[in-house]
Amino acid sequence: MSDTELLARCTTILPGHRPRRPSEMFSAMAAWCEANGIAHDVYGEGALIQDFERKLAALLGFEAAVFCISGTMTQVTALRLAAMERGKAPVALHPTSHIFVHENSNYQLLEHFDALSVGDRHRPWTAADITGIPERLSAVGLEIPMREIGGQLSDWDELQAIKAHCKAQNIHLHMDGARLWEAAAGYGRPLAEIAAGFDSVYVSLYKGIGGLGGAMLLGSREFVARAARWFARQGGKLVHQSPYVVAAAMQFDTRLASMPALFRRTQFLYEVLRAHRVLKLNPAAPQANMLHVHLPVGRERALEIRRKLAAEHGVWIFHRINHGVLPDTSYFELYVGDNLLDTPDGRMREVAALLAAEVQRGD
Repeated sequence: MSDTELLARCTTILPGHRPRRPSEMFSAMAAWCEANGIAHDVYGEGALIQDFERKLAALLGFEAAVFCISGTMTQVTALRLAAMERGKAPVALHPTSHIFVHENSNYQLLEHFDALSVGDRHRPWTAADITGIPERLSAVGLEIPMREIGGQLSDWDELQAIKAHCKAQNIHLHMDGARLWEAAAGYGRPLAEIAAGFDSVYVSLYKGIGGLGGAMLLGSREFVARAARWFARQGGKLVHQSPYVVAAAMQFDTRLASMPALFRRTQFLYEVLRAHRVLKLNPAAPQANMLHVHLPVGRERALEIRRKLAAEHGVWIFHRINHGVLPDTSYFELYVGDNLLDTPDGRMREVAALLAAEVQRGD
């Protein structure tokens, strides 16, 4: 059987939210639109999208927000505008920034801005990482939480120091908040308190929220208006953006309300996995509803283990597996979504034991 067929047969799936078939998603969207009298926007103009923009702006404490079809476009546009305002001085990014890791050098090839890789790729930023940069900066792009290092968060006091330094030095502070919804539970603070002090924030409408795609950029009215013009210049304004907004708006409140429960479930899963010493976890304790699991077997062996557990026990351990830094090691990301909310505690312990036993067999 193919991996897709194996996954479909599994009854216990560790990562993520339960996927909806297109027919289910579209039916739910249609029913929500009918119940709420939703009309299409026209190039972003219309009650649906503009009300949702205002809702998110108020939630995070900003003057304005604007929808964009792509988070990738959203972020580089925000940082481009910050750089243009400040004489095109470089932008500071963490080595694991999505812009560096997943965007095919778009910031360089499309001449958005110059970027400096700052800090230790295995640790969140400290204030010293930013205050110690000798170059004049136009912007700092800070991811909350940092996905590529297991969902780690900058220490709260360090984050406040970074905010204060950027304000004092007139450096535009931008948040990559693709998983900001998840970080609120980890920090134990309201979203607006986390976002306070940032000049702009990007949030995803599909990762934790479960929409079809799309993003929001939040900031001052003037900054957001300028960004909206740049989205249009780059082909980012569709005639009807309503499908993406509906898919997010119809479940936004429910998804947001579930984040504390998902974080508690992650804490439980962490303890279950940690009971098996052969499984190494990062970070040292969950800081959002995600973590990395490091295995003492190579990537190909890990894929064999996934197939065996799926075929014999109906368990799907991970979606993607990465080569580890050391030979014959690998690691995978576990994003804890609603797949695990209703999974019995005993079943989670059983799954951890199955994984540990297979890993201990080695190659």
